Amino acid sequence: MYISARERKILELLLNHYEEMTVKDLANELAVSPRTVHRDLKGVEEILQENSLELNKKSGIGIQIIGNQEDREKLRLFLFHLSHHEYTPEERQTFVLSALLDANEPVKLLALANELNVTIATISHDLNKIEEQVKPFGLTLLRKRGYGVEVIGKESAKRKAMSKLIMENIEESELLSILKETIQKKSAQTEDTITDRLLGLVDKKKLLIIEKQIETIKDDLPYSLADSAYIGLVVHLALAIERIQHGEEIHFDQDFLEGLKDTKEFEVAQKIVANLEGVFRIHISPGEIGYITMHLLGAKLRTDHDDLFEELSIQVGYSAQKLIHFVSEEIGFDLTRNISLLQGLVAHLRPALYRIKQNMGISNPLLPRIELEYNDMFSILEKAVKVIFPDLEVPKEEIGYLVMHFASALLNKEQDTEHNILVVCSSGIGTSKILSTKLKQEIPGLKTVNASLFDLEKTNVKEFDAIVTTVPLKDLKEDYLVVSPLLSAEEVNKIKRLLLTKQTFSNQRQKVRTEARPFDHGDFLEQLQKIKNYSAAIYEILSSFGVYHLEADSVEGALNQVCDSLYMQNAISHIPKVIEDLLRREHIGGLGIPGTSLALYHTKSEYVQVPCFTVCRLNHPISVRSMDGSQIEMNSLLLLLSPKEADEESLEILSSISSLIIRDERSIKMFQLSQEDELADFLGAELKAIYQEKVK
Repeated sequence: MYISARERKILELLLNHYEEMTVKDLANELAVSPRTVHRDLKGVEEILQENSLELNKKSGIGIQIIGNQEDREKLRLFLFHLSHHEYTPEERQTFVLSALLDANEPVKLLALANELNVTIATISHDLNKIEEQVKPFGLTLLRKRGYGVEVIGKESAKRKAMSKLIMENIEESELLSILKETIQKKSAQTEDTITDRLLGLVDKKKLLIIEKQIETIKDDLPYSLADSAYIGLVVHLALAIERIQHGEEIHFDQDFLEGLKDTKEFEVAQKIVANLEGVFRIHISPGEIGYITMHLLGAKLRTDHDDLFEELSIQVGYSAQKLIHFVSEEIGFDLTRNISLLQGLVAHLRPALYRIKQNMGISNPLLPRIELEYNDMFSILEKAVKVIFPDLEVPKEEIGYLVMHFASALLNKEQDTEHNILVVCSSGIGTSKILSTKLKQEIPGLKTVNASLFDLEKTNVKEFDAIVTTVPLKDLKEDYLVVSPLLSAEEVNKIKRLLLTKQTFSNQRQKVRTEARPFDHGDFLEQLQKIKNYSAAIYEILSSFGVYHLEADSVEGALNQVCDSLYMQNAISHIPKVIEDLLRREHIGGLGIPGTSLALYHTKSEYVQVPCFTVCRLNHPISVRSMDGSQIEMNSLLLLLSPKEADEESLEILSSISSLIIRDERSIKMFQLSQEDELADFLGAELKAIYQEKVK
């Protein structure tokens, strides 16, 4: 059976959607006219009939594939294994680029033309497009008559290009399936699909071995990795092993490598390398360890209540707050008190800023739709990043993710919960949050629970009235809807229809669920413990809070005086050690808040007994380095201290204080000028509001 490239694409799109798709949607996905899609549908219908399936057309609604799940899966696998004799231009260019990146010597244009069954002129045209694609990585194409063509540039740049090519052209769900060993393909099969060609850059067995090694060290990381980052790390390591075995090594700046050695990520990278050296019996250079460290630093995923108290987070929090101020001014709506938005931005910006500074790049498949549907917000944030990060070239992909955080904050409204929906996304960078909030906005009475692809196998999906996902769930037997995170009006209607058909069943199941689930005293005790921790942290902070007036000529002198008082209150156990920890923290980066006379000195220390916050007014200003690298005249030293092993709730309260300080002009003014009683009332009111929200 002959299947054209476009027919194959249409079939894949329809197979991945269990609800109707309009011809216009298909045309947009394929970048062709609706008339062209109509013309191709005749061939699509014939292919479906041969596979015991049919094309259901509903006027004004759309088209969908009708048939049993087994026949759908058979056709999906047939398409997956299909030997293609025709490629779209984009597929052909991906094919050519992967071949060039994989080659250790020049590739002849004639060989590429013969392999793809096109003319040399077509390949030459493709190379012009490819040249533009590799330029952002610092790579160039060397083309000479009689010589062929090859990619010129650093090994690290080639690997970045390979990783991006794989991540952008193979669905994350497909890669996850490979990692879970659910896709079995014959080793003798010809590699002529784009997926095969790209996976040809790495050995699939290596992917599985490496994934098992990563599983063993996941708990060593102080944070979780998003599914996309997890997959990216596995792909990156597989590429590294392949390239090392072919004699290609990373050249890493030695000074920069030294700077990474104190990080937790470097320690984890060393463990990964030690494991891989043993498994593959190869030597891996220190440069490779540095490169893996960079990947881990750029791939952090934080929880919603990201620890603003941690190193560097306060600087990032300051920048995030400036972003919120800028957007609030532009749209005429105050978002500065939205703690969830601030925490989400900090969680995203920490690794994002690292990626940008190291030119690591990130893909954002939603970018075209974000630019189209949130055009005004995109323009505002394009201006904002130029003002707030003047020394950085922030790519559009990162701006797109920032837009999603702000869009989510603007959409978020509290609703009574009647329907329970599971929202599945492959990445934790804003996508699930914006989809959940848009669902709640469009359909009153929704309760959403977010899960990643990895979480799905541990989730009891039968507890939910509907499953909505941004990626195909090939291993899931239950019905689900594939939608865009930006949720079109048509997709909203599909979800409403699904909920309507399940209403009766849902109500019956709700009764069963209520009856079947007895009171869990363990859960209740855990809730009580959390409330107790919040209460204890707030009590300690407010009871020890004070405003001290100090006569000091140096930061160390001021810290000595205030730590002496805290020692007398049993808040700290060793004055010199706490000061040493604070000064070490200052050495990492400036602590002054730009544009103010405030500096926030903070640390986690084993010599701190309880969480505490203190304000020190200085009789003489002291010049200190600020968060943006400039110098400020500090009149008020704010001291925020945490025990080394503080519980999550205490850290969350301390994080809230650090974000409160830089929230807006009023709060900055309060911390700069207010007397003790007024400041204590202000702090108490804010912490009371946080506590009441947590208890609720």
